[in-house]
Amino acid sequence: RLMILDKETGKTEHHVFREIIDELNPGDCLVINDTKVIPARLIGAKEDTGAKIEVLLLKRGADDVWETLVKPGKKARPGARISFGDGLLVGEVMDVVEEGNRLIHFEYEGIFEEILDQLGPLPPYITHQLQDKDRYNTVYAVHSGSAAAPTAGLHFTPELLEEIRAKGVEIAPVTLHVGLGTFRPVKEDDVLQHQMHSEHYHLPQETVDMIRETKANGGRVIAVGTTSCRTLEAVATAHNGELVADDGYTDIFIYPGYSFKVLDGLITNFHLPESTLIMLISAFLGYEKTMYAYEIAVKERYRFFSFGDAMCILPEKSE
Repeated sequence: RLMILDKETGKTEHHVFREIIDELNPGDCLVINDTKVIPARLIGAKEDTGAKIEVLLLKRGADDVWETLVKPGKKARPGARISFGDGLLVGEVMDVVEEGNRLIHFEYEGIFEEILDQLGPLPPYITHQLQDKDRYNTVYAVHSGSAAAPTAGLHFTPELLEEIRAKGVEIAPVTLHVGLGTFRPVKEDDVLQHQMHSEHYHLPQETVDMIRETKANGGRVIAVGTTSCRTLEAVATAHNGELVADDGYTDIFIYPGYSFKVLDGLITNFHLPESTLIMLISAFLGYEKTMYAYEIAVKERYRFFSFGDAMCILPEKSE
């Protein structure tokens, strides 16, 4: 299902997702995040004792070193070696960093992503085993590196994307590798004290050109998901409001009061209370209109979270 929201008035309409095409104009630009989820949760055993250890991959560094979350941490001191899949993959704890996270260097033969595919279950908040693990990737996922899917994109099929292109809508890719820190609730009374986890992004020149052309011709730039939104806004914020091809890390935290530099519309799922995601929606739509939309979503029994329904926030459609 799809809730359509008028950005100016907060007026809502109820649709099914494939009807999103009726809301798009020729000359609009959809920005998608083409990151691909890697199985982020590994169960291994300490080489010397055989003790079970769970490792969650958070952020890739250089030379096969990852920042990870390890349970139980007391068994993973520097120097500890952990074997996964009977030695298919071996990790050595190099260091303990902020919040008790571990830097682990991995040793393996072959291609890291293929080995993970053999070993890894889904992220920890997907509790049911999926018969088809590709259900937790978008149909346009290309670049491996995320611990979680950009779930607004899960609604699209190849057929729907083709219809959207045929209507004259540009589809522009960005890459932001989603970390599980995205889902960490905001516990501080002062939101400025909340620390966002840094995530790697890539904004290609081709996408910059598409967006500039869209803006120049009066079209709307519509992000599919909060990750696409954060990529565009992070780059524009770092370059005095201008969009340029860029590659780097961002910990941008968008909350009410933020002035959007690129975005005209947003397609997103329904998020948890107290999350940075719902704060981003409130920044874009306004707090009162967001709360009203969520009240309606609850009343109308919209489904929330990763495999839930979607909302689309758009400025008034020009004829």
